[in-house]
Amino acid sequence: MSSTKSSRPTSTSSSLMQEVVNALPGGYPESIQPPTSNQQSLSQAVYSRRSEYTKPKNIKIKVGTWNAAAYKGAEKDIALFVDGKGIAEGLTDLTVEDESESQDDAASQDRSSLDDREGVEDQEARYKKKKSTLPKNDPGLLPGGEDIGLYLLGLQEIVDVNSAAEALRPYTDPSVGQKWKREMEAHLPRGYKFVAEQQLIGMLLLIYASPDVAADIKSVSTTSVGTGLMGYMGNKGAVTARIVLGETTRLVFVNAHLAAGTDKGAVERRNWDYGQVMSRTKFEPISDSMGLSQNIGEGIDDADFAFFVGDLNYRLEGIPGEDVRRLLMLHTRNEYDLSKKQGKKVDKEIARNQASIERRRENRTSTDSGVSQVSTVRSREDDDVQDEDIDAEEALDAVDDPASLHTTLSSLLPHDELHQQQKARKAFQGWQEGPITFLPTYKYDAGSVGVFDSSEKRRAPSWCDRILWRTRRDMLSYESTIAEEEESKRKDEEMKNNGMDEAAKDEEMLYDYDPDEDADESGSYDEYDDAPPGTVITKEGFADEISLEAYVAHQRVLSSDHKPLDAIFSFKYDAVVPELKSKIHQEVARELDRAENEGRPNVTVVVDRPHSNEEGISDDDPLKFEGVWFGEVRYAMHKHRSLTVANTGQVPATVYFIDRPVGPGQHPGTSPSWVSMKIDDGTGKLSSDLSKRTLEPGQAFNVELELRILDVSLARQFNEGIKSMEDILVLRVENGRDHFIPLRGTWLESSLGHSISKLIRIPEGGIRKLQRQRPDSSKSTASAGSAIDDETPVKWSAPRELFRLTEVIEELTIRVTAEWGMLHDPSTQPPPWERFAGWPFVPQSWTCKDDKERHDRLADIAEALDTDVSFDSVFPSDISHIEKLESLAEFFIMFLSAMDQGIVTKEIWTQLDAGLIKQEKSKLPQSAEEQRTWAQEILSSAPSHSISFILITSMLDRIISETITAITHNHPALLTKCPPPATFLVTIPQNLRKKNWAKDGKEAWRQGVGRALASTFYGAMIRGGEEEGQKDKEKAAGRERKVRFLELFLL
Repeated sequence: MSSTKSSRPTSTSSSLMQEVVNALPGGYPESIQPPTSNQQSLSQAVYSRRSEYTKPKNIKIKVGTWNAAAYKGAEKDIALFVDGKGIAEGLTDLTVEDESESQDDAASQDRSSLDDREGVEDQEARYKKKKSTLPKNDPGLLPGGEDIGLYLLGLQEIVDVNSAAEALRPYTDPSVGQKWKREMEAHLPRGYKFVAEQQLIGMLLLIYASPDVAADIKSVSTTSVGTGLMGYMGNKGAVTARIVLGETTRLVFVNAHLAAGTDKGAVERRNWDYGQVMSRTKFEPISDSMGLSQNIGEGIDDADFAFFVGDLNYRLEGIPGEDVRRLLMLHTRNEYDLSKKQGKKVDKEIARNQASIERRRENRTSTDSGVSQVSTVRSREDDDVQDEDIDAEEALDAVDDPASLHTTLSSLLPHDELHQQQKARKAFQGWQEGPITFLPTYKYDAGSVGVFDSSEKRRAPSWCDRILWRTRRDMLSYESTIAEEEESKRKDEEMKNNGMDEAAKDEEMLYDYDPDEDADESGSYDEYDDAPPGTVITKEGFADEISLEAYVAHQRVLSSDHKPLDAIFSFKYDAVVPELKSKIHQEVARELDRAENEGRPNVTVVVDRPHSNEEGISDDDPLKFEGVWFGEVRYAMHKHRSLTVANTGQVPATVYFIDRPVGPGQHPGTSPSWVSMKIDDGTGKLSSDLSKRTLEPGQAFNVELELRILDVSLARQFNEGIKSMEDILVLRVENGRDHFIPLRGTWLESSLGHSISKLIRIPEGGIRKLQRQRPDSSKSTASAGSAIDDETPVKWSAPRELFRLTEVIEELTIRVTAEWGMLHDPSTQPPPWERFAGWPFVPQSWTCKDDKERHDRLADIAEALDTDVSFDSVFPSDISHIEKLESLAEFFIMFLSAMDQGIVTKEIWTQLDAGLIKQEKSKLPQSAEEQRTWAQEILSSAPSHSISFILITSMLDRIISETITAITHNHPALLTKCPPPATFLVTIPQNLRKKNWAKDGKEAWRQGVGRALASTFYGAMIRGGEEEGQKDKEKAAGRERKVRFLELFLL
């Protein structure tokens, strides 16, 4: 069986994702194609099929602004916004542009019921704070309720921002905003959803949507910008919200309260506030339907449609306030019954303003009074010709009637500071506003419909409250105009710098211009070249439309000195259907992927599956695992796997293995330390050269993986769970996609590397039995930590593994020395114990020289020890006793060397070493027997270590006796050589060879064997003694003491 991994790249869905992919192995190299190019082609292809995953929607957006002037109970009049109430139709040119017949019928019905609406006098007479001031029985003249898809209300001064306590408050009090929010939600149709809110001191922005529209809203972000005291406090500034509608359209709503005042610098301060709001407003990055976010947030200028509402505080400039109040109240008086109290107050105010005007005229010294032309406009009541004397056929249109409200407003608007600043390009460049057909919204006496400020300050009426909007098309058009003007200016400067002669030549060229010959044929394409006049191309490339239906003030709202202002927009947008877009995206990605892959290298990696009859492989193994599965792995066990790398593409492919990503403690390089790789390129020879190879289409090569854990420190790390038997190989395909090839196996814990304190806790059946009893052992695919812990009960006085190993080594030594003469001719084949001191533990004496065969035997011995089976059962049937003995001896040395803390621990050796040094310096040296007794007393402080020490030294003493006895029996002449020959002592390191030998030959040979064994075992049994920074001489002396210490128990 085999598993296949193809290099077909998966197209990414955004530049952000592409960056992430390229930052890791597996990403496409930058040299192939810029990621943005790939993304653009994908986006363009998806966009070209937009009609398949979008549906057009038409909604109405109602935008309102109101400065509540901190009047208590003003929130009770919130119905003006939702239901379109409080409009004085006689004081505005109310035209709702709606083609719906049902809407027209409803409007006609509303107007027919106006006769039932409460009169102005009665409405003003019942004015009380904290009560609704809307006229009773008002049917509402603007679309509202469920006809509106999106409600936006911008409020200012919901708290007293002129109060130092509020203006300098370090936080925004949300309780007042919550009152407005509750009132708003109480009047909205059932099912309308809250979208966003943002409050900054007295400014509050509320957005609600119908259920259908709310489902299309994503990426809502709100923010605030303070421009008040010190340029940052929140008594002035703006609260702003950004929403993405239908995944296609960015809408931004700004609710601002700009600097007040009529002094010389006030206009510039308002312009500055506007600039700060525009430049400092930043929203959260937008997340698309696939969860990918922008790197940075956007601002107001990035909106497809932006609405800027609020108390902008721009005033009427260059015209006396008395003139304006008198003219406007000549119109508002028509709303009153002049015989009643409220009507008489209006007449009184008109007379008061007229008297002020007359006094100003008397003080003039010139006939050119400089009075604005609007001061001479007369009301119908001041004309000599009365209304009833005018024949209906001769009645003038409002545009032509000098006494009409339209004419009065038209004469005032040229003095509007906002229009002047726009014209001068100092603020609100590119923004547009609906026709102003309503009275100035500021400043009125609270509780009145049409009485302008009658206080001592007598502030001049102004259109302070405004609703402006700007489309992306408006902004681009404005920027294009500025760019063209700058280019024209630059050319003019160049002409001037070139002198009159050059200018004359240019003039001649101007007269010689032929449109057919000289026109720029190439031109530059603009996204609006093919778009209808009312169409806006959004940033995402969709065509939306917007039109103003109504722009009107609510003159009959009495609860503030500002009149609320509304605008209703008809809005058409394309809404993405996420399921359809995802489907189209996948289809397009597959098509692009296929086309792209035809020109890319395409490599397939086939992982050969292990045979089910292989040791360590079972039917429970993860057959769906697509990587290299090694199955169960134990110490020194050999595992072999192979990969086939084939070029299955249509172009040559250059491949090579690269350094894989590693974590802390992992071995760096192309492969983990427990796996080796070699390549067979078809010649039959394996090579360790992992450099680049180029495969032609159809060519392939094999990768051979070898696993054998021989490093005991690595085995210890697997035992303890420090390392995991999970890793990867990374095959790089130049100009293609990298392949990640997982490596996995299940580590079988070994007794190798454990301390005596843990080994004595292993029960009969071995450590493997203990591992399989662990609850999660069947689920582990790597290594979850040792099966032995301090809570496991102690089973033995010394490790059972030591008992078994020392016993079998003693038995085989006796057998081998006894049968050698029966199986061999000693005269021609001298036994190894006669030729090498230290047999069977020194490598020079071993019969088997084949490393692979020796490693296989080590694996078998470890398995017998860990599963508690007889050693004979794991050895091949044809192996000799001496080969068994030598393999067990090799394993025994390795077992002791790997043992954590050793037989003689560092702490115990520190005491022993100090005593040995003291004895060396003593003038009365102790006998060998006294030294052994002293050493055993120190060793007995760790009983299990002491017993283990005695087991090993007893075994070694027995081996020395058996070998000397065998030499004495078979070649007694050898023992006459004193000291033993150098060839016999070659197994002893030069610096550890004895200098003083016994005079008796037999005893000298015993000393030689003992010294060889002590030199072999001291490093495996004793820990400590060599410290960092020690001199070589000190280290050599320490090793000599360890050897002599072991010799105490061997000779």
